[in-house]
Amino acid sequence: MGYYQRLKDLKEDAGLTQKQVADLIGVSMNHYGKYERGETDIPLEKAIILAKYYDVSLDYLAGLTKSKTSDDEYVLLKLKKADIYHLAVYVSKILNNCDLKDFRKYLKK
Repeated sequence: MGYYQRLKDLKEDAGLTQKQVADLIGVSMNHYGKYERGETDIPLEKAIILAKYYDVSLDYLAGLTKSKTSDDEYVLLKLKKADIYHLAVYVSKILNNCDLKDFRKYLKK
């Protein structure tokens, strides 16, 4: 689901009109309609206003997660195996009890 569909769904769930949301974020109704249709990307500062207003995370608003709050779900990152390994090395230095041999085997699969 694209973020533009989330904008429309959140607006409808809140019982608001395009004009009311447009006024809330300081744009014209026509311009806000372009956000909802996916014709124009919504600027971050406008997305933050909406996320706070609707009490949802930016990840939810952007369509990156199904969870409305950031507490309930991890964000999926696309990392290379080498990056994951270096992250694990860093974490193991902090924790001092991580067996990296098994982790290295897993990454080679």
